[in-house]
Amino acid sequence: MIDFISALVPSGLDGWIALILVIASFFTSGLTAALGLGGGITLIAILTFFLPAAIAVPMHGVVQLGSNAGRAFLRRKDIQWQYAIWFALGGIPGAMLGGQVAVWMPNQLFTLLIAAFLLYSVWGPKPSSKNRRPLALFSFGGFAAFISMIIGVSGPIVAGLLKFIEDRKPFVATHAVLMTFQNIAKIAVFVFLGFSFYDYAALLIAMVGAGFAGTWVGGKMLDRLPEKLFRQAFKIAMTAIALILIYRSF
Repeated sequence: MIDFISALVPSGLDGWIALILVIASFFTSGLTAALGLGGGITLIAILTFFLPAAIAVPMHGVVQLGSNAGRAFLRRKDIQWQYAIWFALGGIPGAMLGGQVAVWMPNQLFTLLIAAFLLYSVWGPKPSSKNRRPLALFSFGGFAAFISMIIGVSGPIVAGLLKFIEDRKPFVATHAVLMTFQNIAKIAVFVFLGFSFYDYAALLIAMVGAGFAGTWVGGKMLDRLPEKLFRQAFKIAMTAIALILIYRSF
């Protein structure tokens, strides 16, 4: 099994690590499908734990594209398109600007910023807005895309800006399509900046496939999981990973 996995990954990456990343893609996609958020930030934490941040962030964009697009497709009838379009348009300039900042960042700073965002996501106050006007949604999309290019994930920020969607199912569906548009913009910018996704193609395909399966399973569990218990365990796990990343950076 490990020999098969090893054949799918680029040289220098252990087969066991590749297997862990594929399994992580399944469970983190299921997590987001079931609870609406949490999967993306968990996956970037795991990727950064095993890979340099400059590689983890672009790979995260591809895997999350598969996960978010799958979730958006499965819940397409619940998407609130009147909000999604303006948000997606704002993500284009935001991703381009964020990419220009990301290219000059050393890996140590990349890792520290991701660790800081992990801590903020579980303990800090979340941005929130009831503003549904097109200009506001456009601005929110640009800000979230900018953040995503640098630290790899913006799901908690986007979730906070969608607080005006109170019903859980439309919230999950709209959040999924917004993140899909953001992932597409992120990948396009990284390709323009010269990142070679081809070197990681086999592993990415396996992770995307596992992510879609996780999305399907997680969708079946929507509204069935004990959310309070999960959030407590999630905070503890993300805090531990963030502290380890900070320690490794120094």
